[in-house]
Amino acid sequence: MTKAIEVNNLYKSFKLGKESVDILKDLTFSINKGEFLSIMGPSGCGKSTLLYLLGGLDNATSGSIIINGKDYSKIKEKQKSKMRRTEMGFVFQFYNLVPNLNVEDNILLPILLDGKKPKAFEKQLGEILDIIGMTDRRKHTPRELSGGQQQRVAIARALLFNPEIILADEPIGNLDSKSGIEVMKLFEKINKEFGKTIVQVTHSLESASFGTRILNIKDGEIERDELSA
Repeated sequence: MTKAIEVNNLYKSFKLGKESVDILKDLTFSINKGEFLSIMGPSGCGKSTLLYLLGGLDNATSGSIIINGKDYSKIKEKQKSKMRRTEMGFVFQFYNLVPNLNVEDNILLPILLDGKKPKAFEKQLGEILDIIGMTDRRKHTPRELSGGQQQRVAIARALLFNPEIILADEPIGNLDSKSGIEVMKLFEKINKEFGKTIVQVTHSLESASFGTRILNIKDGEIERDELSA
């Protein structure tokens, strides 16, 4: 199997005054292309920190992270930034939608910020709206949408550049159980039908069960790494 992500002897620590606090300790694992990995563990165990490191949003203290064959520690910040925009999609607990933009403009926002012309992405936009089941709400603003619908728009925005990897931090943390299940089914569809590699951080075993594998972290170390039941 081709590896999408490789993590080798990863450490992350923070300075608190004169002391150094270890958040992640000697993590080594890999994620194959097309896997749907759920990272679980108690609050403060380092799972969100790990996700941000995988996304190049933070730097490791030591060790290496290799994304699609590129080692973060050996590339410049400009290239890392380009990777974040084009090779990865991010979905967060808070939807981060612009209130006065409608659904399609919120989805196209990365295109505008990247200086590209939205017209070139019209076909792709239509396909993505169909995937998330929001074609009939493309002109609605976030205040006219439910929480689950807003998160679907955030997922659509993450898919815009057709990235190989989707990173999601507690993607249903703000949703009721019914909306949460619908969003997880959408992630499952994106994984199975489109072959996207998905890595999510979650507290919920039910959410984790939609994936193919669960990585349990405790006190900054891997406690268990197992296939999802």
